[in-house]
Amino acid sequence: MEIVFDIVSRRARVRRRRAGAGFTLLELMLIVGIVGILAAIALPSYERYVARANTSRAVADISKIHLAIEAYIMNSGQPPPDLAAIGKGGLLDPWDRPYEYLPFDGLTGKGKMRKDKNLVPINSEYDLYSVGPDGESVPPLTAKPSRDDIVMANNGTFIGVASDY
Repeated sequence: MEIVFDIVSRRARVRRRRAGAGFTLLELMLIVGIVGILAAIALPSYERYVARANTSRAVADISKIHLAIEAYIMNSGQPPPDLAAIGKGGLLDPWDRPYEYLPFDGLTGKGKMRKDKNLVPINSEYDLYSVGPDGESVPPLTAKPSRDDIVMANNGTFIGVASDY
């Protein structure tokens, strides 16, 4: 009889250990809710961080391209015909689009040149910019499609977001 009681009590202890080792449905739902709230708080912060990092990378790329163009101008006396002439033809911005370059040599009128709020061209020899996250751009920087562009202005003294210019 003692052996039977020992086996029964051992089985009861094992069952109690198993029952206490799991989570109830309510506990799991509570954990999922907390994780969801934390994700809802963290996601916008992460998206802002990624946007700032992409903008910083575009500014750095445009600075490097600008220096390469200036070196080309010092050697040849005129801007390169395209970015491929300075070895930057395949360079893509952080949004996987090519950087835009417009030399003013041979350009008639000011229609394609990037312009400030007074519709005055922002550079004297060439324009260099990224169309930004939305992929749209028009010459005046004040136009809505151009506000998020990353531009070089004042012949390289300003490189940043068009809305900050």
